[in-house]
Amino acid sequence: MRILIVEDDKEIAGFIAKGLRQEGFAVDTALRGDDGLVLALEEQYDAAVIDIMLPGCTGLEIIEAMREKRVNTPVLILSARRSVDDRVRGIQRGGDDYMVKPFAFSELLVRIQALIRRSGGVAEASTLTVGDLFMDLLKRGVTRGDTVLDLQPREFTLLEYLMRNAERPVSKTMILEHVWDLHFDPQTNVVDVLVCRLRNKVDKAFDAKMIHTIRGVGYVLKAPA
Repeated sequence: MRILIVEDDKEIAGFIAKGLRQEGFAVDTALRGDDGLVLALEEQYDAAVIDIMLPGCTGLEIIEAMREKRVNTPVLILSARRSVDDRVRGIQRGGDDYMVKPFAFSELLVRIQALIRRSGGVAEASTLTVGDLFMDLLKRGVTRGDTVLDLQPREFTLLEYLMRNAERPVSKTMILEHVWDLHFDPQTNVVDVLVCRLRNKVDKAFDAKMIHTIRGVGYVLKAPA
């Protein structure tokens, strides 16, 4: 999953980015509103965290421009403004949720995960299932049959992406965009290495393989026949 953070406070932006990366998200950060607007309109994100008061342009202006351009990325507004009117205004201008500073990262994470689930049209769903592969998005747990799979955060993120796109081929570029940062070197072999690690955990102990390579295209996750 790929997240955009638009926050002019370097410490807060760094705190959020570090926490999300530790949870397996790919994160792009903009410290100015105009820079954040460019990213929001040109790149694909699963969610965005946007402050209101920003240099260049305000967070509300970013959100309005996104909605005018039919960019439906779910947005969590992060602001020091606490009044009910501010919250109502933020939602009316196109925000999906509103969180007041200071905040607990654990709550921020849960809200982002909820926004991503709702944007996928599965508001109440907290699990993914493909064949005998089961993922609990809230508890961050994965099992295949009766076997518990111990996944690192980046492995979990890749598997979630593959499960959300089950039966559909995904390219290495698509994986880089959703699992790593915007400026990650596209020539690197990190995708192959991560897929290999994930295969060792998802497929190695089982007769039926689920992660398949499509030469010249990328990878696909399929339920066992």
